[in-house]
Amino acid sequence: MSKLQQTYKVKAYVNASHAMRWANGVGQKHNHTWELIFEIKSLEDKMIVFKDIDTVIKSVTSIISGKYLNDLQEFSEVNPSLENLTEFLFSQLNQELKKIGGQLIRLEVGESPTHSYVISNY
Repeated sequence: MSKLQQTYKVKAYVNASHAMRWANGVGQKHNHTWELIFEIKSLEDKMIVFKDIDTVIKSVTSIISGKYLNDLQEFSEVNPSLENLTEFLFSQLNQELKKIGGQLIRLEVGESPTHSYVISNY
């Protein structure tokens, strides 16, 4: 019998704006309320306190919260697209979650109710 996969699932919202960079210039600056859905597993099969998870999420999302992504160092050389934002958040969150015994195994970032990008590490 295979072992069941046990994970924590947390949802958060962050307001930030961006403008896409195109070959012929920069697009229109616009705002999003980004929906973030995190799936986290314990590295040692021990309980992770939700308060600790929330602290990590708040710490990482504060980098982008209320900001114009184009102005951030993290997006100075890459387009502040949904895909690149998701990759940035996944990397940052995974590093920080390891400090509390967790691993980010799935991150879904939605820029609208109908459009999301997902990275998973199952």
